[in-house]
This record gives sequence, structure tokens and C-alpha cells, in this order.
Amino acid sequence: MPAEAANPVAYNLAVGDTRIPMNELVGHRLRFDFDGVIRCIHCDRKTKKSFNQGFCYPCFRKLAACDSCIMSPEKCHYHLGTCREPEWGERHCMVEHVVYLANSSGLKVGITRGTQVPTRWIDQGAVDAVPMLRVATRYLAGLVEVACKQHVADRTNWRAMLKGDVPELDLVTERSRILALIEDDLTGLRQQHGDDSLRVVDEAALGLAYPVETWPAKVKPHNLDKTPEVEGRLEGIKGQYLMLDTGVINIRKFTGYEVRFRVLD
Repeated sequence: MPAEAANPVAYNLAVGDTRIPMNELVGHRLRFDFDGVIRCIHCDRKTKKSFNQGFCYPCFRKLAACDSCIMSPEKCHYHLGTCREPEWGERHCMVEHVVYLANSSGLKVGITRGTQVPTRWIDQGAVDAVPMLRVATRYLAGLVEVACKQHVADRTNWRAMLKGDVPELDLVTERSRILALIEDDLTGLRQQHGDDSLRVVDEAALGLAYPVETWPAKVKPHNLDKTPEVEGRLEGIKGQYLMLDTGVINIRKFTGYEVRFRVLD
């Protein structure tokens, strides 16, 4: 669900080759019909089950984008010569990454490629985010994140995020606090990887607002595998979720699903 940083964030729903501006549909009744066909987003073969948000099982097993080090970058094994796709690794992992703090459902640390700011923050439904360090590779970003996780969470409570239950935080102050706590870890990483491999940044925080009319009192997820017909009034959009009055749909979870989409009013 491509989005642009605006006030509020502007969402478009990709349905085939069509991009539907979703902000305009908040307040309208929508219907989604899953026809039972799932296609791998890499090779386009039909698959009975989607792995890692859109891949068939063979692609899930062979592609670097599906390796365990994507979720746990500190496990990167590119330097060992065992990357599944070295050229892919060069383009996606051996490039500058940002270690950041975000407030989605409370304070969390995360990492993303430098080119994915602020897209990654929008994906997570962050209301505020601030860069903390810029580092040479994804592997190094993962090592910094591991150090940070001793002091701050690395996951979002998605239910709290969708309820709009987000505390106010001063992320610039939190950045200074976390950097002080991991100072010894950063010194050790510089000694191992070079002084130029990571640098602390003093970049401004970014606030984000989302097109939401009504926050749900209770978050009920729709599952197209179990209920292929979903209908409801669109009350808001946040992160990768469409918030209907009948429940929420994680659009990214159903990447590769063939779905008929209709606006009913």
C-alpha cells in the first residue's frame, strides 16, 4: 500500500496496475472478495500458501530477501561468502542504513535503508520518528540495534497502534538518553569496523498524521484465508492497515492475493 509523507499521510491501494487513492474513500463502504488464487510476487507461480508476505515456498527458500538475516540483520552472513544472492546483498544490505527511534505504540528502535526514510516509519504507523545513527551496512545496523534492545523495545504493539493509544514522547531527548547508554557498545563497534563505519546524527524528528475518522475500541483482524468476503465502512488507514467498522485488514499480509475490490457507496 504505497504511501506519501503528507499531512495526513496519503495512501494508494495497488490493485493490479491501478493505484486507488484511498484517503478519498475514508467514510465509504468497501468490499473485498478473495477468489482463492495466490501468486508469488517474485516468480508469479500459483501457490496454495503465501510465505513471508507474498512468496511461494521455493522462492522463500532461495531468495536473499527471505533469509533469516532480513528479520535479524545481526545474523548477516554476506562477509562469510554465503549470501543467497550476493548482487542483491550489494544493492540492499551493503549500503547506508539508519538506526532510528520511533513512537508507534511507545518507544522503539528500528533500522532501515537510508532510502526508505520515511517510508519505513509510515509502514509501522509511527506518529513520530527520529534518526539516531547512520551506518555503513545492514549488518552493522543490526549490531547497533542489538545494543539498543537492552534498553528499548524493537517491536510495535500493533493493536495499541491501531487504537491510537500512543503516549507523547520527546524523541530528541530519548535519542540522547539511548546514545549515552550504548556509548561503550558504539566504541567497540568503531574499533572493529572503523571510525567511519557509523556516525551519530543530529537530524530533526518527523511527526506523522494519518487519515483516521474513528479509532476502533476493539481491534479485530480480518483474515481473507478464513473469510474471503470482507465488507465494511472505511474509518481510517494507518501503517499497513485498513480500519473498517467490521475489523482491520493488514494489506501487506495479503500481498499476491487476487482480490476484487469494490466501493459500495
